[in-house]
Amino acid sequence: MAAAAAPDGPRLWAVVGATGTGKTALSLDLAEALAAAGRPVEIVNADAMQLYRGMDIGTAKLPVPERRGIPHHIFDVLDVTEEAAVAAYQDAARTAIAGIHARGADAVLVGGSGLYVSSVLYDFRFPPRDDALRRELEAELSEQGPAPLYERLRQADPAAAARIDARNGRRLVRALEVLAQGADTHAAALPAEPAHWYPHTRVIAVGVPREELVVRLDERVLGMWRDGLLDEVAALREAGLERGVTASRAIGYAQALAELRGELSRDEAIAQTQALTRRYARRQVSWFRRYREAEWVAPGADAAALVAGERA
Repeated sequence: MAAAAAPDGPRLWAVVGATGTGKTALSLDLAEALAAAGRPVEIVNADAMQLYRGMDIGTAKLPVPERRGIPHHIFDVLDVTEEAAVAAYQDAARTAIAGIHARGADAVLVGGSGLYVSSVLYDFRFPPRDDALRRELEAELSEQGPAPLYERLRQADPAAAARIDARNGRRLVRALEVLAQGADTHAAALPAEPAHWYPHTRVIAVGVPREELVVRLDERVLGMWRDGLLDEVAALREAGLERGVTASRAIGYAQALAELRGELSRDEAIAQTQALTRRYARRQVSWFRRYREAEWVAPGADAAALVAGERA
């Protein structure tokens, strides 16, 4: 896909793709190439788990000294006991981007959490919350498990039920909460033909052949344990990780917790994390393949050429 002519004023870039594809490295290269072209740039996180303080090894969070002096936003903003919510993230990310643009800089949104990325890029509107109803649904989930909630959703909105894992109680509760507030379908909040929230947007997607990606991901998980994930999780456990609705379920963290509790062996925890990571990566690829405007590149793509194409 040919790049559009450079706009007057700052641009929003998005660097997206599955975990382990090299998005972070490309975002840094892109930022430096933009700076070399006379366009200051700042980076905005779109990885849901990198919102959490202390969740570093398991999320491949880039250490501050390795950020090449480029300002980074919306990292380390939640305690592990807090729940990540995409609607709150959307507001925070768009506020950060607006501030970056006001400073005359380009913004680079980088991450692989599909709904989080989409909530910023596109004209997403989220239904309001009903806290009382949510508490009722969560109590039902706790008492009866997800199966009755899934069956209720399947009867009310088969299309939404088909998109949601029948074991994912959190998403089932949210879907039923939305339907109860009068939406015809859980998908009513998502536009059928999404328009960009910010008109001067360019999406770069990093792709890796599946066979190569599997090798990368399996090695990455082994590296997490070598680099001290278990110690990181032990410290986060003291900070309340097991009470966190979102953080405690993160891939790798849930398995490390199970290892610490003696529920899984080291080999079992690693193997389960590898399998879940591969499954998650497949979902990410499927999500971003729906971005019709995305320009797919290989890891280590020439960032200077991407910027030069912007000027063409």
